[in-house]
Order: sequence, then structure tokens, then C-alpha cells
Amino acid sequence: MAQFSYRARRRSGEVVKGLLDVPDRSAALMQIERLGLFPVSVETAKGPAITRKEPAAGAKMSGSALLPPALRELLLRKRKPRLQELATFTQQLSNLLHSGMPLTVALNSMTHLESKGISPEVSKQLKQDVMEGKGLSDAMARQPHIFSDLYVNMVRAGEQSGALVEVLKRLSQHYERFAEVQQKFVSALIYPAVVACVGIAIIIFFMTYMLPTFISIFEGMNVPLPTTTQFLIGISKMFGTYWWLILLVLLALIVLFKRYQSSDLGKRAIDSWKMRAPVLGKVVKLNLFGQFARTLATLLENGVPVLTALKISEEIIPNRILKDAIAKTREEVTDGKTIAQPLARSQIFPQLMIDLLKIGEETGDVPGALRNVADAYENELTIALRVMTNLIEPAMIIVMALGVGFLLLSVLSAMFAITSNIAR
Repeated sequence: MAQFSYRARRRSGEVVKGLLDVPDRSAALMQIERLGLFPVSVETAKGPAITRKEPAAGAKMSGSALLPPALRELLLRKRKPRLQELATFTQQLSNLLHSGMPLTVALNSMTHLESKGISPEVSKQLKQDVMEGKGLSDAMARQPHIFSDLYVNMVRAGEQSGALVEVLKRLSQHYERFAEVQQKFVSALIYPAVVACVGIAIIIFFMTYMLPTFISIFEGMNVPLPTTTQFLIGISKMFGTYWWLILLVLLALIVLFKRYQSSDLGKRAIDSWKMRAPVLGKVVKLNLFGQFARTLATLLENGVPVLTALKISEEIIPNRILKDAIAKTREEVTDGKTIAQPLARSQIFPQLMIDLLKIGEETGDVPGALRNVADAYENELTIALRVMTNLIEPAMIIVMALGVGFLLLSVLSAMFAITSNIAR
């Protein structure tokens, strides 16, 4: 037997300390959880630290221990989960802990629950790390491809306050809201994308299969063809003869654009254009402002320090212009100023957000003010997306109709020219 000293928290948040005589650290953690406590730290009370022994030959090994380290790392580095997948995983874990299940037992159950996009190996590794004495937030920090800084810091705040279940519920709601906004973007672009694909497919089919037949007929008639028809025939022959050169030019342009896009100058220019573009700019700004307000509110209301919350929000926001404004705000907040004043000086954030933040700072409820801002912008975003879709749909139909109409006009005008020549 070995003696371990522990610090834990009750569900009420009260800190509890004590000693346990148990065989190893894993047994100590199990004993603490049987007492209905959330372990914070478990250390050997005397003597050298106990190291985990390798299982004896023939002993049953569990989960990720059966896998070679390289394969386990490969499985854990699977693609990043989608927002809805992460929300489902978080909700499942929250439900298990809310039912009174100890953390290690809940993580073990998570390996058997269907969590699309998140491998069971993730839960197995979390359980193993917790059994070895790490906090849940520290275990999650070891898997940054799954759990972001926002996620880890909120879980850490939940562990320190003894409100882990509530924090997980809020995290789940946070990711569900972002998944909903993301789904609205996708839904708004589905119809225009389908129209564009159908129109391009029709044009390719016409240029590849139908036009060559008409060209052979026109050339055999030895009749002067209209300008539009000659232009169409020239394009068809150019694509048929120099398709490889056109493909190389397109690939070169794509590579150059990707390089420019990945450079700091390119990112700033593209992000700036997105915010200034007609129709699209409003949608982009509403989404960015709502995302920033929602993320910052979620972090602050769960006890994450202001500077840490601003840093995490800065890393999550994808727009470089907004990143710079948040970074400057963080520097000025370090000097003891409020959040609203430096945000206002950036001249990027809207006045509504600044005014509500000032009210929140005066009343001592900044997270509540930010939630109101996020709700307002998400509602506006829904309307803006609907307007953008209503504008894009007819625009796409008109563009496709003009393209197909030009093809038909070129062929029909040539047919009329041939018919007129025969009539003479």
C-alpha cells in the first residue's frame, strides 16, 4: 500500500483535501470519484513517486494500450471534427457526468458511444491520462487537433470552480450555435452552386460533343458565317488544340494565387476585400462580429481571465484585419483600460457593440452584453444571408442563361445564314 494526498472539489465548488492508503494512483482516483468528488491533484504523500507498471504477460490490456504508439498517434491525428460533431461529443460527456457517473467511468462509456468524427481512441487516451493523475483539461490539451484552446481553457475553468458539468453544457451550446451559423452559410450557397454546375456542364457538353458536328457542317457549306459563330468556332478550336497549355496556365494561376493567399500581404488584402465587398461584405462582417462576441462571452462567463479570453478569441477569428484589432485591444487592456475603449479606437467594430459593451462594463455584466451583441448579429446574419441568396439566385440564372443563349444564337444565326444562301 502507498499513501497519497489529494485535493478535490465538491459539486458545490468547495475544496477538499485528504489522504488515502491505496495500491496506486489509479486506485486513488477511483476512490476519490466514488466519494463524489472531482480530483484536482493526486500526489504521493511520502516516498518516491510511483511509476505505472507494465502489465504482466497474459494480462488483459485495454483500449489504446493494445496499439503501437505510432498507430495510436496516427488515429488521434485524424481530421479535425466538425462543429456539430464536437457539440455532440461534449453533450454526451456532460450528460454522463450529470447523471453522477465518475469522470473515468464516463470517459470509458464515451468509448462505446457513437461520436461521429471523433475516434474512440480520443476518449481512451483521455481516460488513460486522467487515470495517471492529469486533469481533464490537461489531458485535452495533449490533443490540440481535437480540442481547441477555447475548449481546454473552459474545461480548466470548470475544474477549478467545481462546475465542470455546467461548463460542458455551455460548450455544447456554444458549438451548436456556431454549427447552426455554418449550416446557414452552406444552405445559402447550395442553390447557386447547383445552378452554376448545371450551366457549366451544359456549356462543356455543347462545346465538346455538339459544336464539332455543327462546325463540320458549316465548313462544308462554304458560306460566310456570322461573327458570333466564327468567335465560337475559334474558341472551340483553341480549346481542342491548346487544351494542355490552357490547363498549365490555369494551374500556374492557381499556384500563384495560393502563394499570394498564404502570404501576410495577401491575407490582409483578401480579408480586407471580403469585408468591403458589396452584399458579401455585410454577411462576412456580421458573422465575424457575432463569432467574436459569442466566443468572448462564453470564455468570460466561465471564469477565463480577460487577457486569456482575448488571446483565444484572436486565434479563433479567421480574419487578419480583425485579428490585428483584437491584438491591439489586448495590449491596451494590459495597461488597465476597458475593452470598449480600445475596440472603439480600432474603427472596425460597430457602434452597437461598443455601446453595449460600455453598458456591460458599467453594470458589471460584460458576458451578458456580449451575448446580446452576438444574438443581435446572428439574427441580422440570417436576414443578410437570405438577401444574399435572393440576389445570387437570379444573378446566376441570368449569367447561365446568357452563356447558353450565346451558344444557341451562334448556331442558329449560322443556320439562318446557310438557309438564306441556299434560298438564293
